[in-house]
Amino acid sequence: MSRPRILVVEDEPAIADTIVYALSTDGFEPHWCATGGAALEAARSQPYALAVLDVGLPDINGFELFKQLQQVDRGLPAIFLTARSSEIDRVVGLELGADDYIAKPFSPRELAARVRTVLRRVQRPAAGPAPATGAFEVDDERKLVRFRGRALDLSRTEYRLLKVLVERPGRVFSRDELMERAWDDPASAFDRTVDAHVKALRAKLRDVAPDEDPIVTHRGLGYSLSEDVR
Repeated sequence: MSRPRILVVEDEPAIADTIVYALSTDGFEPHWCATGGAALEAARSQPYALAVLDVGLPDINGFELFKQLQQVDRGLPAIFLTARSSEIDRVVGLELGADDYIAKPFSPRELAARVRTVLRRVQRPAAGPAPATGAFEVDDERKLVRFRGRALDLSRTEYRLLKVLVERPGRVFSRDELMERAWDDPASAFDRTVDAHVKALRAKLRDVAPDEDPIVTHRGLGYSLSEDVR
Protein backbone atom coordinates (compact mmCIF):
# COMPACT_ATOMS: atom_id res chain seq x y z
CA MET A 1 0.00 0.00 0.00
CA SER A 2 1.47 3.39 -1.00
CA ARG A 3 2.53 5.82 1.68
CA PRO A 4 0.68 9.18 1.71
CA ARG A 5 2.88 11.89 0.19
CA ILE A 6 3.25 14.95 2.44
CA LEU A 7 4.55 18.29 1.14
CA VAL A 8 6.72 19.89 3.85
CA VAL A 9 7.55 23.58 3.29
CA GLU A 10 10.01 24.81 5.92
CA ASP A 11 13.04 27.06 5.40
CA GLU A 12 15.00 25.97 8.50
CA PRO A 13 16.87 22.75 7.60
CA ALA A 14 17.15 21.50 11.18
CA ILE A 15 13.39 21.76 11.73
CA ALA A 16 12.69 20.29 8.30
CA ASP A 17 14.96 17.31 8.97
CA THR A 18 13.13 16.60 12.21
CA ILE A 19 9.73 16.80 10.51
CA VAL A 20 10.82 14.61 7.62
CA TYR A 21 12.24 12.00 9.98
CA ALA A 22 9.09 11.95 12.15
CA LEU A 23 6.77 11.64 9.15
CA SER A 24 8.93 8.99 7.49
CA THR A 25 8.98 6.79 10.59
CA ASP A 26 5.20 7.22 10.96
CA GLY A 27 4.37 5.75 7.55
CA PHE A 28 4.36 8.87 5.36
CA GLU A 29 6.43 9.90 2.34
CA PRO A 30 7.53 13.49 3.03
CA HIS A 31 8.90 15.79 0.33
CA TRP A 32 10.76 18.83 1.65
CA CYS A 33 10.85 22.25 -0.02
CA ALA A 34 12.66 25.24 1.51
CA THR A 35 10.74 27.92 -0.42
CA GLY A 36 7.23 28.60 -1.61
CA GLY A 37 8.35 28.62 -5.23
CA ALA A 38 9.79 25.13 -4.94
CA ALA A 39 6.61 23.96 -3.21
CA LEU A 40 4.43 25.24 -6.06
CA GLU A 41 6.62 23.45 -8.61
CA ALA A 42 6.39 20.24 -6.60
CA ALA A 43 2.60 20.52 -6.32
CA ARG A 44 2.31 20.98 -10.08
CA SER A 45 4.43 17.89 -10.74
CA GLN A 46 2.60 15.39 -8.52
CA PRO A 47 -0.34 15.20 -6.10
CA TYR A 48 0.06 15.31 -2.33
CA ALA A 49 -2.20 14.04 0.42
CA LEU A 50 -1.46 17.03 2.70
CA ALA A 51 0.81 20.06 3.01
CA VAL A 52 2.69 21.21 6.12
CA LEU A 53 3.40 24.92 5.62
CA ASP A 54 5.66 27.23 7.57
CA VAL A 55 4.11 30.71 7.75
CA GLY A 56 7.43 32.58 7.75
CA LEU A 57 9.03 31.56 4.46
CA PRO A 58 11.80 33.63 2.81
CA ASP A 59 10.04 34.21 -0.53
CA ILE A 60 6.33 34.20 0.30
CA ASN A 61 3.99 34.35 3.25
CA GLY A 62 2.71 30.88 4.15
CA PHE A 63 -0.90 32.07 4.01
CA GLU A 64 -0.43 33.35 0.45
CA LEU A 65 1.31 30.11 -0.49
CA PHE A 66 -1.68 28.16 0.79
CA LYS A 67 -4.01 30.17 -1.46
CA GLN A 68 -1.77 29.52 -4.47
CA LEU A 69 -1.53 25.81 -3.67
CA GLN A 70 -5.34 25.67 -3.61
CA GLN A 71 -5.33 26.94 -7.19
CA VAL A 72 -3.02 24.07 -8.15
CA ASP A 73 -4.77 21.38 -6.10
CA ARG A 74 -8.16 22.51 -4.84
CA GLY A 75 -9.01 20.92 -1.52
CA LEU A 76 -5.41 20.09 -0.54
CA PRO A 77 -5.45 19.74 3.28
CA ALA A 78 -2.91 21.88 5.12
CA ILE A 79 -1.39 22.35 8.55
CA PHE A 80 0.34 25.66 9.34
CA LEU A 81 3.55 25.91 11.34
CA THR A 82 4.51 29.25 12.85
CA ALA A 83 6.74 30.85 15.45
CA ARG A 84 3.92 33.26 16.16
CA SER A 85 1.17 32.16 18.51
CA SER A 86 -1.15 35.18 18.46
CA GLU A 87 -4.86 34.58 18.07
CA ILE A 88 -5.11 36.72 14.93
CA ASP A 89 -2.62 34.46 13.12
CA ARG A 90 -4.70 31.42 14.02
CA VAL A 91 -7.86 33.15 12.82
CA VAL A 92 -6.26 34.05 9.48
CA GLY A 93 -5.00 30.53 8.88
CA LEU A 94 -8.19 28.76 9.85
CA GLU A 95 -10.37 31.29 8.04
CA LEU A 96 -8.47 30.50 4.83
CA GLY A 97 -9.53 26.88 5.24
CA ALA A 98 -6.47 25.28 6.82
CA ASP A 99 -7.11 22.10 8.78
CA ASP A 100 -4.82 22.69 11.74
CA TYR A 101 -2.32 25.13 13.22
CA ILE A 102 0.76 24.34 15.33
CA ALA A 103 2.95 26.95 17.04
CA LYS A 104 6.71 26.44 17.32
CA PRO A 105 8.33 24.84 19.21
CA PHE A 106 6.32 21.67 18.76
CA SER A 107 6.75 17.94 19.14
CA PRO A 108 7.44 16.25 15.77
CA ARG A 109 5.45 13.24 16.94
CA GLU A 110 2.51 15.51 17.75
CA LEU A 111 2.74 16.91 14.22
CA ALA A 112 2.74 13.39 12.77
CA ALA A 113 -0.32 12.53 14.88
CA ARG A 114 -2.13 15.65 13.68
CA VAL A 115 -1.29 14.83 10.06
CA ARG A 116 -2.83 11.40 10.54
CA THR A 117 -5.92 12.91 12.19
CA VAL A 118 -6.48 15.37 9.33
CA LEU A 119 -6.06 12.64 6.72
CA ARG A 120 -8.56 10.40 8.51
CA ARG A 121 -11.08 13.21 8.38
CA VAL A 122 -10.69 14.17 4.74
CA GLN A 123 -10.66 10.52 3.63
CA ARG A 124 -13.73 9.60 5.70
CA PRO A 125 -16.38 7.83 3.54
CA ALA A 126 -19.30 9.98 2.54
CA ALA A 127 -22.54 9.46 4.42
CA GLY A 128 -24.67 9.91 1.33
CA PRO A 129 -26.40 13.00 -0.05
CA ALA A 130 -28.41 15.13 2.36
CA PRO A 131 -31.87 16.24 1.30
CA ALA A 132 -32.44 19.63 -0.24
CA THR A 133 -33.64 22.23 2.25
CA GLY A 134 -35.54 25.02 0.52
CA ALA A 135 -33.01 27.20 -1.28
CA PHE A 136 -30.13 24.88 -0.34
CA GLU A 137 -29.03 21.56 -1.79
CA VAL A 138 -26.28 19.55 -0.08
CA ASP A 139 -24.38 16.93 -2.06
CA ASP A 140 -22.30 15.15 0.57
CA GLU A 141 -20.61 12.84 -1.94
CA ARG A 142 -19.17 15.82 -3.81
CA LYS A 143 -18.82 17.94 -0.64
CA LEU A 144 -20.84 20.59 -2.41
CA VAL A 145 -23.59 23.01 -1.38
CA ARG A 146 -25.79 24.79 -3.91
CA PHE A 147 -27.67 27.95 -2.97
CA ARG A 148 -30.40 29.13 -5.34
CA GLY A 149 -29.07 26.62 -7.85
CA ARG A 150 -25.49 27.93 -7.74
CA ALA A 151 -22.59 25.91 -6.36
CA LEU A 152 -20.80 27.72 -3.54
CA ASP A 153 -17.01 27.93 -3.47
CA LEU A 154 -16.47 26.70 0.10
CA SER A 155 -13.48 25.60 2.14
CA ARG A 156 -13.83 22.24 3.89
CA THR A 157 -14.64 23.90 7.20
CA GLU A 158 -17.19 26.23 5.60
CA TYR A 159 -18.82 23.24 3.93
CA ARG A 160 -19.14 21.29 7.17
CA LEU A 161 -20.42 24.33 9.08
CA LEU A 162 -23.07 25.22 6.50
CA LYS A 163 -24.14 21.58 6.19
CA VAL A 164 -24.83 21.45 9.95
CA LEU A 165 -27.07 24.53 9.73
CA VAL A 166 -28.84 23.48 6.52
CA GLU A 167 -29.77 20.05 7.84
CA ARG A 168 -31.65 21.55 10.82
CA PRO A 169 -33.36 24.81 9.75
CA GLY A 170 -34.47 26.88 12.74
CA ARG A 171 -32.40 24.88 15.19
CA VAL A 172 -30.09 27.19 17.19
CA PHE A 173 -26.56 25.81 17.49
CA SER A 174 -24.22 27.22 20.10
CA ARG A 175 -20.65 27.95 19.05
CA ASP A 176 -19.49 24.97 21.09
CA GLU A 177 -21.96 22.70 19.27
CA LEU A 178 -20.80 23.99 15.89
CA MET A 179 -17.19 23.36 16.84
CA GLU A 180 -18.07 19.82 17.92
CA ARG A 181 -19.94 19.09 14.69
CA ALA A 182 -17.89 20.97 12.09
CA TRP A 183 -14.34 20.60 13.44
CA ASP A 184 -12.63 17.24 13.78
CA ASP A 185 -10.52 18.62 16.62
CA PRO A 186 -12.80 21.09 18.47
CA ALA A 187 -10.06 21.87 20.99
CA SER A 188 -8.10 23.61 18.23
CA ALA A 189 -10.96 26.01 17.50
CA PHE A 190 -12.44 28.84 19.52
CA ASP A 191 -15.47 31.14 19.46
CA ARG A 192 -13.93 33.78 17.20
CA THR A 193 -13.00 31.11 14.66
CA VAL A 194 -16.67 30.13 14.35
CA ASP A 195 -17.65 33.79 13.96
CA ALA A 196 -15.01 34.27 11.25
CA HIS A 197 -16.28 31.28 9.28
CA VAL A 198 -19.90 32.43 9.57
CA LYS A 199 -18.87 35.87 8.31
CA ALA A 200 -17.15 34.27 5.31
CA LEU A 201 -20.22 32.10 4.61
CA ARG A 202 -22.52 35.12 4.70
CA ALA A 203 -20.34 36.94 2.17
CA LYS A 204 -20.50 33.98 -0.22
CA LEU A 205 -24.27 33.67 0.17
CA ARG A 206 -24.68 37.40 -0.54
CA ASP A 207 -22.73 36.95 -3.76
CA VAL A 208 -25.58 34.70 -4.92
CA ALA A 209 -28.52 36.57 -3.36
CA PRO A 210 -27.52 40.08 -2.19
CA ASP A 211 -30.84 40.76 -0.46
CA GLU A 212 -30.87 37.57 1.61
CA ASP A 213 -29.20 36.63 4.90
CA PRO A 214 -30.18 33.01 5.59
CA ILE A 215 -27.91 32.63 8.64
CA VAL A 216 -29.46 34.08 11.80
CA THR A 217 -27.36 35.32 14.72
CA HIS A 218 -28.82 34.65 18.17
CA ARG A 219 -26.93 36.94 20.54
CA GLY A 220 -25.41 35.04 23.42
CA LEU A 221 -26.70 31.75 22.01
CA GLY A 222 -25.24 30.96 18.59
CA TYR A 223 -26.46 30.60 15.00
CA SER A 224 -29.28 29.01 13.03
CA LEU A 225 -30.51 28.76 9.45
CA SER A 226 -33.65 30.78 8.90
CA GLU A 227 -36.78 28.67 8.45
CA ASP A 228 -38.14 31.37 6.12
CA VAL A 229 -35.66 30.57 3.34
CA ARG A 230 -37.59 28.98 0.51
